[in-house]
Amino acid sequence: MTIRDVSSKPLQELISLHGRSAVVTGAAWGLGRATARRLAEAGASVLIADLDETKAAATASELSQEFGGAVLSVKMDAGDPDAIIAAADMAVRELGSLDIWINNAGIPSHVPLFELSNAEFDKVQAINLRGTFVGAREAARRMIAAGQGGVIVNVASLAGVNGIAAGQAAYVASKHGVVGLTRQMAIELAPSDIRVLGIAPGVMLTEKTMFLADVGKDMAQATGIPGIGGGRLGRHGSADDIARAILFCASDMSMFMTGSTLLVDGGVLA
Repeated sequence: MTIRDVSSKPLQELISLHGRSAVVTGAAWGLGRATARRLAEAGASVLIADLDETKAAATASELSQEFGGAVLSVKMDAGDPDAIIAAADMAVRELGSLDIWINNAGIPSHVPLFELSNAEFDKVQAINLRGTFVGAREAARRMIAAGQGGVIVNVASLAGVNGIAAGQAAYVASKHGVVGLTRQMAIELAPSDIRVLGIAPGVMLTEKTMFLADVGKDMAQATGIPGIGGGRLGRHGSADDIARAILFCASDMSMFMTGSTLLVDGGVLA
């Protein structure tokens, strides 16, 4: 199958997601919530999948009221393959299709290397890497069955392209895996008109990561690298900085892109 050439489309059509359905994992809070909001604003029907069932339902209700479209929620543990499969089935059943899948759910890890247990390492891989794999695989299965192609976006991290601070071995391993998985799935799914892209955020301040602002300042002072303190553009990133990049990936704006991971880091790795 040859990917469509959308060069003749007007800009408004390229960014529009009207008629498409999306699943965003880990979308009750933070980056996922901001992403679900932008996708809904662009016209997509959205399923918010999150372990926090109450917050997911509240977020879905808020976005539905704000944009008037179909925004639903489901309890989903990214470490549970059966729960991921159920979310994919729900999207097809309740929204009518599954066109966009955003693998955003993940957990941090801050355990020093020689204190890192097998159990902790495995837990991080199960959610961050295996959860991404299962989500992408199940989304792709349903996209292929529908025969309309689709887009999968995997949220990695700067930890997926670089080593970072001490105590991050499990997290760095999982996010490097996400970047590699993005490349390989892009190759295997291209014949089915499914594009797979990655996003590598830098330090983004959300409800759960505000403490990183002070951590970044301390690291910048210690290393003399101002970018570590929040990028080279004068501020830390916001959740919407990532959401806009994901919207670009999910829309026809990025039609000739697959397999790559976009850095959204304020120039930290420049």
